[in-house]
Amino acid sequence: MTTIERFLDDKGIIKVWPAKREVKMKILEYLSTKFEYDVIYSEKEINRIIDTWHSFNDYFLLRRGMIDYKFLYRTKDGAKYWREKKSS
Repeated sequence: MTTIERFLDDKGIIKVWPAKREVKMKILEYLSTKFEYDVIYSEKEINRIIDTWHSFNDYFLLRRGMIDYKFLYRTKDGAKYWREKKSS
């Protein structure tokens, strides 16, 4: 299993965006845990939470990644975002 610890600071803030796809997915999965299930978020709220958990000033990259890899979902117009529980 790939560790993401070297990409996080001592407070759990993402400090570096990894080069390897496998590690990127782990980082995005980690970041998705900062969102609650069964809560609808606005884009502004999503961006604020992402900004809280990374230090390299690219919330767009992280938001897009979480959507692309289905860690977060959104409406077509981008007005509502949410995190779904994975079925086993």
